[in-house]
Amino acid sequence: MDFIQLLGYLAAFLMFSTFYMKNMIPLRIVGIASNIAFIIYTFNDQVWPIFVLHTALLPMNCLRLTQMLKLIKQVRLASEGDMSFEFMIPHMTKENFQEGDVVFRKGDRAEKIYLLKSGHLRVDEWDVAIKPGELFGEMGVFASDQLRSATLRCKTDVELLSMTDKQIRQLYYQNPDFGFYLIQLLLKRFSQNEVHGLNAAAEQTLLEKELADE
Repeated sequence: MDFIQLLGYLAAFLMFSTFYMKNMIPLRIVGIASNIAFIIYTFNDQVWPIFVLHTALLPMNCLRLTQMLKLIKQVRLASEGDMSFEFMIPHMTKENFQEGDVVFRKGDRAEKIYLLKSGHLRVDEWDVAIKPGELFGEMGVFASDQLRSATLRCKTDVELLSMTDKQIRQLYYQNPDFGFYLIQLLLKRFSQNEVHGLNAAAEQTLLEKELADE
């Protein structure tokens, strides 16, 4: 058995291995190795249909691997940095609402998270404003009952970007690092919101005390 035949068996083994891999990054790496081995093997044996197939698959696997590595890097940086959610935009869908529209109501099933691109929103129950660039709706998606805890209303015409819970799970299954860093990011956001809430309560208490003194 010569080197080219061994290379053919190796290519077949690598391709077979990809069907048992769940993590997308190792799968793409093994797929690339398989593509290269098949290209060399089929070129030497002049098996042109298989050669063309793997020549086309090689750049596609390289592109998907690069995209996934870039996504994980962006999520990691966001979780360690300034709470930017820009990394999610390529995976989100644009939605437009008009002034007065309700994005979701309290008790609705939570199936999406949102990023406000432009416009102004307000939470009815808490009289809280949401500004462009803020992520919202994630608490309902990650809650055990997956129900909305408040009603969100458009104060102006708004443009939203949304991602479904199925898309989030898909990204997580493709690469668990995405889920890990996204959870870190959301926990940091929850912590910041809690601090803001405590500060607002303290300011309200101080104001009430000053009014009582007068």
